[in-house]
Amino acid sequence: MSSGATVAAARTASAVFALLTLHHEGSTELKMAAAPVREWSDEQLKSDDLPKKDIIKFIQDNAAHSFLNDHKLLGNIKNVAKTAKKEQLIIAYNQLFESKRFKGTEPVEEVTEQVKAVKIEEKPKEVKTEVVDEGPPKFTKSVLKKGDKTNFPKKGDTVSCWYTGTLEDGTVFDTNIPTAAKKKKQAKPLSFKVGMGRVIRGWDEALLTMSKGETARLEIDPEWAYGKKGVPESKIPPNAKLIFEVELVAVD
Repeated sequence: MSSGATVAAARTASAVFALLTLHHEGSTELKMAAAPVREWSDEQLKSDDLPKKDIIKFIQDNAAHSFLNDHKLLGNIKNVAKTAKKEQLIIAYNQLFESKRFKGTEPVEEVTEQVKAVKIEEKPKEVKTEVVDEGPPKFTKSVLKKGDKTNFPKKGDTVSCWYTGTLEDGTVFDTNIPTAAKKKKQAKPLSFKVGMGRVIRGWDEALLTMSKGETARLEIDPEWAYGKKGVPESKIPPNAKLIFEVELVAVD
């Protein structure tokens, strides 16, 4: 018999297999109209002409859920074929007929519980978002020049600033304000998207409270500056409190 004819014969035999339920005194009994017949001989099973997918499909079509679970044959045929070895499939195929654990031989209650278990496992877990209280802001702001009190930046807006950064002892560690008049004409303010972590957190948080044209003195605690590491190459020591004079010149 050719491989195609063999498959067709098995499909017909499988179709004869039916599940009948009878209810008696609150319990459920199962009866089978007919059991599936062997589709391949041992020789055919070992042949390279018989693909693993055909064996998997036959077993999935005819085996009880618990049998498939025991032999790790549940799931998409392609996925099962990737992990299952043909020797394992042949063993499972033969054991199916030896144990007679065909589809419909499990108590309905057991099958129902298995379905419930799968549904429970598939239910996505709820992710709880916890709001962490970080306490008061780790910076203080003193307004040196009022802004327009209208154009306040929002998270993601591009802001442009002139600034000078100093340590508590007055040491200047960074500035973008040129001293010479000629350089000042060529200089451009620092521009970045605020609230996106492009700068230290003290800047992100403080600039959201400033309006266009405002100049402020910011005193930023280490936690919202450069913390325990500092920035040695910029002469910022560990756990340094930083002081900035910042002018917000544009909000886009």
